[in-house]
Amino acid sequence: MGCGSSSAKANKSEKALEAALVIQNWYRRYRARLRARQHYALAIFQSVEYADEQGQMQLSNFFSFMLENYTKTHNEESALVSQLFEKPIQENKDRQEYLGVIEVPDSYDGPRLQFPLTFTDIDLLLRAFKKHQTLHAHYVLEVLFEARKILKQMPNFSHIKTFPSKEITICGDLHGKLDDLLLIFYKNGLPSENNPYVFNGDFVDRGNNSMEILMILLVSFLVYPTDLHLNRGNHEDFMMNLRYGFTREILHKYKLHGRKILQVLEEVYTWLPIGTIIDDEILVIHGGISESTDLNTLHHIQRNKMRSVLMPPMSINREHAADLKRNKAGLSTCAHGKAESERSSTEQLTKHEWEQIIDLLWSDPRGRKGCYPNTSRGGGCYFGPDVTSKILNKNKLKMLIRSHECKPDGYEICHDGKVITVFSASNYYEEGSNRGAYIRLSYGTTPQFFQYQVTSSSCLSPLHQRVSAMEFSAFKILKERMLSRKTDLISAFQLRDYRRTGKISLAQWAFSMESILGLNLPWRSLSSHLVHIDEDGNVDYMSSFQDVHIEKPFKEMKSSLLETLYRYRSDLKIIFNVIDTDHSGLISLDEFRTMWKLFNTHYNVQIDDSQIDELANIMDLNKDGNIDFNEFLKAFYVVHKHEKSQSRLA
Repeated sequence: MGCGSSSAKANKSEKALEAALVIQNWYRRYRARLRARQHYALAIFQSVEYADEQGQMQLSNFFSFMLENYTKTHNEESALVSQLFEKPIQENKDRQEYLGVIEVPDSYDGPRLQFPLTFTDIDLLLRAFKKHQTLHAHYVLEVLFEARKILKQMPNFSHIKTFPSKEITICGDLHGKLDDLLLIFYKNGLPSENNPYVFNGDFVDRGNNSMEILMILLVSFLVYPTDLHLNRGNHEDFMMNLRYGFTREILHKYKLHGRKILQVLEEVYTWLPIGTIIDDEILVIHGGISESTDLNTLHHIQRNKMRSVLMPPMSINREHAADLKRNKAGLSTCAHGKAESERSSTEQLTKHEWEQIIDLLWSDPRGRKGCYPNTSRGGGCYFGPDVTSKILNKNKLKMLIRSHECKPDGYEICHDGKVITVFSASNYYEEGSNRGAYIRLSYGTTPQFFQYQVTSSSCLSPLHQRVSAMEFSAFKILKERMLSRKTDLISAFQLRDYRRTGKISLAQWAFSMESILGLNLPWRSLSSHLVHIDEDGNVDYMSSFQDVHIEKPFKEMKSSLLETLYRYRSDLKIIFNVIDTDHSGLISLDEFRTMWKLFNTHYNVQIDDSQIDELANIMDLNKDGNIDFNEFLKAFYVVHKHEKSQSRLA
């Protein structure tokens, strides 16, 4: 009887073990499926983000084209073009012209800074921003003027020495996410003489608290100018701010003095150092390098001449407009080689110098050898491990630390350990999408990585709910991207629908999607979320657009024009803001028609002049000969039928 009992127990144990293994295998497959879904969602977010940046970089080509053609069609307004491209930065602007007319009222209950600044002011700002208080415009401008004064005295590259007893912390992109910066300071300590930091660009845009982050960093820099180092990123650029939110944030928070802040901020950006070199061994730059990167040239460039990547110096436009148009795929020096480097009479950047900075701010590492145009972003280049070794060896360096790319774990090591990417904005695309990270290192030691993730109620929800939320947001923006090319997509589908059945094969659908959208996505894997597929595996291609449409501001507007305006709404907003030199928010009907015709020609948009004239007249709501273009572009938004609310996207 005892033997039978032992045998039964053994059988139960075996069955329990088998059940445990079944559950374990199921759970592993379940987790793997969730991770795959998360990976696809992140791929969509990143592809759309880079496609937007590519459009932003291509604006540079348009400005070159505009320079060549605007004066031919509008000779009397040639001064406007010169102002756009050669607008002098007010280096000697009297601060009293700004500060003297902005008083801080007694009723103001926010933080009051005391100059010269001390550690107390850093603490004061942190406490105030945690309470969602806004720093008064007077103090914002005073911080910007003080920062400009110190930054102008600094070299293009900050040089830092560390010791085993004194580590330095390197942070990547923050993108207006204040909670991430506060968490870094909580975990790692505030900046001080014994706790130095490097913030590697992209402090602003996308998030809602770019101004708070910028003020904390600049005040900390003013208190500890030799222990807190700020590198310029590709978003420390007034033209990028127009598209990605910081300009809008400033004008919302500082309705009365926002324009003054933007004018001074534009110059502060130009004086930010373009890199940091630690212990003569580690190069810290925002983006990356190319095979033509020349640190000697970069050390001597007049960095303040780079107002914006999107507005090349006048001399570059005149001498190289044709070259730029031939190279729309990218602005990297990889494809161009070295250009003439003679200094123009106006002491502007040369084409070679301009491209050197573009590569520094925009490039990305890849596993493939060589150096080739960064077609995803439209600017900078992709550089391989051989390029990394070449540039590091040439300059007697051991490592490159860069940011610029969101990584799921907050950091990534590649190129045989010679390149490290660090990204400090957690939940960048969506709650739970990625961790943030920072690096600590000192002389002769291996870099240490610290990861974190700002948590909220949604972050504490089960993984499957977080992945579902990410998927929903990712497919929402992807459908909006598809909708902006609806006419082109339908034409591509119909071209392959030989029998006019409204259906094509999955392979044909995937090929059409990639050929029109160019997002380099796994369309077959994503198809079940985007279209209806029948039992035979054929795609009902019109089902792509069943649950989403662009709201028409005017019923009589043609679909092709509607899609074009929606697709290019961000570009048009930037162009019209540039034309609006008096910041009134208005442009004349003649300016609108002229600029649209140039835009039409350069972007090869098939909209005839009569439609544009009709559109201009419709936009002139009060018939005074002027157009409020910002309000007009806000009228274009996408309606998702399965959402309770409508989301305006202009």
